[in-house]
Amino acid sequence: MTEHRTPEPMIACEECGLVIALPKLSDGQKAACPRCHHTLIKQISMPFQRPFAYGFACLIMLVLSVSFPFMSFSVQGITQEITLLHAAKMLQHFENSLLAMLLLLTVVVLPASYITAVLYLYRQASRHQYSESSSQHMRILKRVYRGTFRIEPWIMVDVFLIGVLVSLIKIASLADVGLGMSFWAFCVYAMLVVKCVSMVDRTWLWQQFIPMQKLEGVKVGDTHMSDNHVSCHTCSQLNPLPATSHTRCSRCGSTLHRYNPNQSLQRAWALLIASAVFYIPANLYPIMYTVSLGNSEGSTILGGVVLLWQFGSYPIAMVIFLASVVIPLAKMFSLAWLYISAQRIRDRSTTQVIQRLRLYRMTELIGRWSMIDVFVVAILVALVQLHNLMAILPGPAALSFAVVVVFTMLSAMTFDPRAFWTLSDSQQDANNEKCINHNASYQNATHLSSPNGGVSNHDA
Repeated sequence: MTEHRTPEPMIACEECGLVIALPKLSDGQKAACPRCHHTLIKQISMPFQRPFAYGFACLIMLVLSVSFPFMSFSVQGITQEITLLHAAKMLQHFENSLLAMLLLLTVVVLPASYITAVLYLYRQASRHQYSESSSQHMRILKRVYRGTFRIEPWIMVDVFLIGVLVSLIKIASLADVGLGMSFWAFCVYAMLVVKCVSMVDRTWLWQQFIPMQKLEGVKVGDTHMSDNHVSCHTCSQLNPLPATSHTRCSRCGSTLHRYNPNQSLQRAWALLIASAVFYIPANLYPIMYTVSLGNSEGSTILGGVVLLWQFGSYPIAMVIFLASVVIPLAKMFSLAWLYISAQRIRDRSTTQVIQRLRLYRMTELIGRWSMIDVFVVAILVALVQLHNLMAILPGPAALSFAVVVVFTMLSAMTFDPRAFWTLSDSQQDANNEKCINHNASYQNATHLSSPNGGVSNHDA
């Protein structure tokens, strides 16, 4: 009797466009693209139990973080005590509603929404193994799934924690600072959120609901330059080329976008230029005002770095300088260079492309950390409010700097890194053949660790 083997699902790498057959994974393994080494899918050990346990612990720590005093500030017998939510309220009190909303969203609302959605999805995925879902239930799952992974890049709990630590060192020499129960709960909460996010894999998770469907006419080794498919950016399903710009994915219902490097570059350039424009007032105007005995003094970002250096807080001065000056500038220049490179150079070696891709990944990774200075201002404004004796007020540069960070992040997200992979026909054919051979060598491999991609042990 002939055994019919189910073909492996195919996926297109979102960073280089190579179509690859996904191997079957065991617990603790991941599959990486053999061409650009981007992680395609991972399966952690105990994939249903661990995310649920960490997510539930996150929500408990979040409740504790907002239920008790966070920090206290005392000078000459006058004490100011705040909760975590008090920082957003004080920013709104000083007519900085946008900053208050940004703080509340990135630290409380979006993380809580993400964790809750992850708990729901993993719970439904574990049940789906034993029973089929109704069509109405699947529509709800698709909406939750799409929304969950759109908000993931905007979770900045870890960045806020570093901002709190920086603000503590900034004011420790001025007064007595006390740490409440919620502060320690928030430290645990931040670590749990980072761990929980690292364990969630959207491709593996969606496989538990609806397995990838094979697309006729597409084979392993094809790329985005083959012009025979379009990959869904949400669930990675390969779809036929859309007839209109509003065609939706056959698997998750997300809107499909054909490969259009010119359009993605135009949007990325527009957001990058906008961030550069806002960077000027962010450095020229005061980011906060310090009121002491009725006298008000403004402090710019560079002015704050110089002041910390003069006080001998060299590590903190370096952290603020790197996060608020070096990183935004480096990211803007790096993105500009990458965009120019994607526009001008059409034939390049794989080594050159990999180098550009690594730089792009680095700019995406470090961009969010520039928000540290904005969070420092939020904490100081909420904590240091002792009337005319001492007070800190937000300056106009705080909002401008937050806009710089948000726009640079959006610019990097908008850019399509597949624009680097525009090899000539001969180079493309040779590269595809090499990747097909590499892909075939690891499809049936288990517990294999390879620096060039494939299946490797990976316990998140």
